[in-house]
Amino acid sequence: MTITKMSWRPQYRSSKYRHVFGKPATKENCYDGVPITRSVHDNHLCTVNPRFIAVITECAGGGAFLVLSINHTGKVDPHHPRVSGHRGNVLDIKWNPFNDFCIASCSEDTTVKIWDIPEHGVLKNITVPRKELQGHSRRVGLIEWHPTANNIIFSTGYDYQVMVWKLDVPEQVIKNPLRSISVHSDVVLSMSFNTDGSRLATSCKDKKIRVFDPRTGTLLQETNCKSHKANKVLFLGNLKMLLSTGNSRWNHRQIALWDQEDLSQPSYSEDLDGSSGVLFPFYDPDTHMLYIAGKGDGNIRYYEISPEKPYVHYLTEYRSFLPQKGMGVMPKRGLDVCSCEIFRFYKLVTIKSLIEPLSMIVPRRSESYQEDIYPMTAGNKPSMTADEWIGGLDKGPVMMSLRPGSKLDSYVELGSGKDPTDSMETQHSRSRPGLSLLIQERLDAKEGNARKESPPTSLLPSTDEKSSSTTYVSNGQLDSMHCSPPKTENELRQMFYKQQEEIRRLKEQLNQKDVRIKQLELEIKNVRNSQANL
Repeated sequence: MTITKMSWRPQYRSSKYRHVFGKPATKENCYDGVPITRSVHDNHLCTVNPRFIAVITECAGGGAFLVLSINHTGKVDPHHPRVSGHRGNVLDIKWNPFNDFCIASCSEDTTVKIWDIPEHGVLKNITVPRKELQGHSRRVGLIEWHPTANNIIFSTGYDYQVMVWKLDVPEQVIKNPLRSISVHSDVVLSMSFNTDGSRLATSCKDKKIRVFDPRTGTLLQETNCKSHKANKVLFLGNLKMLLSTGNSRWNHRQIALWDQEDLSQPSYSEDLDGSSGVLFPFYDPDTHMLYIAGKGDGNIRYYEISPEKPYVHYLTEYRSFLPQKGMGVMPKRGLDVCSCEIFRFYKLVTIKSLIEPLSMIVPRRSESYQEDIYPMTAGNKPSMTADEWIGGLDKGPVMMSLRPGSKLDSYVELGSGKDPTDSMETQHSRSRPGLSLLIQERLDAKEGNARKESPPTSLLPSTDEKSSSTTYVSNGQLDSMHCSPPKTENELRQMFYKQQEEIRRLKEQLNQKDVRIKQLELEIKNVRNSQANL
């Protein structure tokens, strides 16, 4: 059954993100004097990583984009060197998620180009790319890196083709893609991968959403809904749901939620307003927060997404008089965790030639690291090679802790359907023989219940053979337990208190999951009873 709502707000619900607020950067911390492109293409036009910010610029006689150091705030030199190797306007740019010095661009000249950015930034114009991908017959409008496989990139253009490219080949000019996917009847408007990259969702100018296997090109799902005309689409992490923005039958701007296994009708839809600008959706899988920013608007709405009805819970809205033309988003590993920053936008304000950083902050009094709002997040290490992905392997991202000083050292199979917290608890309990038998028995019982409902999945922790210590995931961070015993009574006492606290926390988590299992079992029983009555 579809849930449809107008934009009036229901009663409050308890949430740690209820009071999240947007904090724009001061003038000296903005990027001023940036000649932002006047292109009408509905892309983000900006891409960010912890080292650089790149933005498509206006230029004559070809296409170019600007790459600035993330700390290069203030007035930008109008003659700042650019990346300018395209013969037509640049339409999209994306940083490699596994290499902060590698960026891809696509253009009206029908090519995709891969660029290497020097460690100290762009000091002179860059005109020669590392790789040039030639395969499209018309201009290329979108590019997207695979989220977990190294050296795999997808492109789509006005020839209606989605092309898959492998970059770790000796040729500088690549003319033949790995695969060309022909399932669209019009221009593709957006692309989005699920967490492990085993599914690719697209929205198309024919107003349909399609989900297909990116490796084989097999079409798995397609919408045929007349009440929602999709423009942008987004996978919502591991919730097995899709979020689309577009227009309703009465041309109101609308968001809709879909079950990725059944695109016949949206599970939820909500009309927002009667404006005409495209709605850009951004989703944070760590906090389950959804941000909706309209092109030409100054405001950003944000919501919390839950797996149960009514799915979408409105939080509040950031308002500004400065309209955004495009938006860049900082990866989670580049956020300021000391100020409880959970998301950061880079707003392109064309009327002022300005890029304005906007931090979304959870108000907390304590200045210490807030474990509950920074769970393990996707890092900057690929979980497999291009050949492994081509061979049929799917892996979740390599996870990292945002705690200052922690290391990126653990594989967690997020896309496999197993709760990462379960994996952390299980591995942690096995690595520490001092945990109580009660916890181990309840873990085993919980794993047995999980096996009844879903196939077994695997946790693949990384091990460092050169290290003498054992690395394990604990409480959202990576610790090391050395073999040497505590040398003093004080150290022994501290270790005892630490273990007691960890046991208490694990018991609490297990109790919560036991309650959740009982709820699910009750729901299954109710469904079976209702089916039997029919």
